[in-house]
Amino acid sequence: MNFKEELKERTRNAEDVIRKYLPKEEGFSVNLIKAMNYSMEAGGKRLRPVLLGEMYKICGGTGNLAEPFMAGIEMIHTHSLIHDDLPAIDNDQYRRGKKTTHVVFGESAAILAGDALLNYAYETAFKSFSLAENEGEMRKTARALEILGRKTGIHGMLGGQGADVENDGKPLTREMLDYIYVNKTSALIEASLMAGAALAGMEDLTDVEAIGRKIGLAFQIQDDILDVTGNEQELGKPVGSDEKNHKTTYATLEGMEKAGQEVQRLTEEALELLTQLPGDKTFLRELFLFLCTRRK
Repeated sequence: MNFKEELKERTRNAEDVIRKYLPKEEGFSVNLIKAMNYSMEAGGKRLRPVLLGEMYKICGGTGNLAEPFMAGIEMIHTHSLIHDDLPAIDNDQYRRGKKTTHVVFGESAAILAGDALLNYAYETAFKSFSLAENEGEMRKTARALEILGRKTGIHGMLGGQGADVENDGKPLTREMLDYIYVNKTSALIEASLMAGAALAGMEDLTDVEAIGRKIGLAFQIQDDILDVTGNEQELGKPVGSDEKNHKTTYATLEGMEKAGQEVQRLTEEALELLTQLPGDKTFLRELFLFLCTRRK
C-alpha cells in the first residue's frame, strides 16, 4: 500500500463530503456564513472525518450514512479552532497557513461563526436520519449522535477547553494536564472513531474509545514537541505559541525526552488494541503512526 497516495485519496473524499454540506452564502446572514465557510475551506489534515469514514468502513459500513457525521465532526473541530485563536484565548494570527477568522472578519463575527458551526454541525449530522434505509440504521444514527453530543460537550471537548482556559498561565499538575488533553483533544478523536463504528453497527465500543484516547494523547503531546522543535511552514501556525502564552505542556512538565517516550508508549498501545478490531486496518495503522511521528 502506498500510504501517501491512500491518504491523499481519503482526504480528497473528506473534502468533497465537507463541501457538499457547507451552507450556501446567501441571505441577510451572508457575512456570517462566509466566515464559517472561510474557516471550513482553509484546509487542514481533515483527520477527524477521515478517521470516522475509515472506521465506518473497516467495521462493515456501506453507503453514505456516515457522510453527514464526517462533515459535522469537521465543523465541530473548526469551531474549536476559531475560538482558540481569538484574542481572548490564544490570540493567534495564522491557522492552517492562512489568516485566522477573527483577523479577516473581525472578532465578533469570528465568535458567532464558531457558535454557528457548532450548531450547524448537529443540524448536518441529523441529516443521516434521512439517509437511513431502515429502523436499524435509524438506531445506529441515534447512537452516533449521542456519542457526538457527549464527547464534544462539557464532559468532553468543551470541558477540556474550559479547564485549559481557566488554568492558562498557571503551573499544572500531571493530573490536570491529562484531564485537559483527554477532553480537549482526545475526546473528538474518540468521537470520530466511535461514531464511525456505531454507524456501522459495532456494539462494544470499549476498545475503539481506548484507541481514540491513546492516539489523541499521543497526537497532542507530539504537537507540544513540534511547538518547540518545528517551524511555521511545517505546522501552518506560529511555533512557540505555548511558550508565548505561558502554557504548561508535556514538553515543559516532563521534558522533551520523556514526552517523546510517552508518545511512543501510547502509540504502541493503541496499535495493539487496533489488531483486535475487524476488517482491514492497514491504512488506519499507518495513519496512526504518521500522526504520532509527524513533521507536518
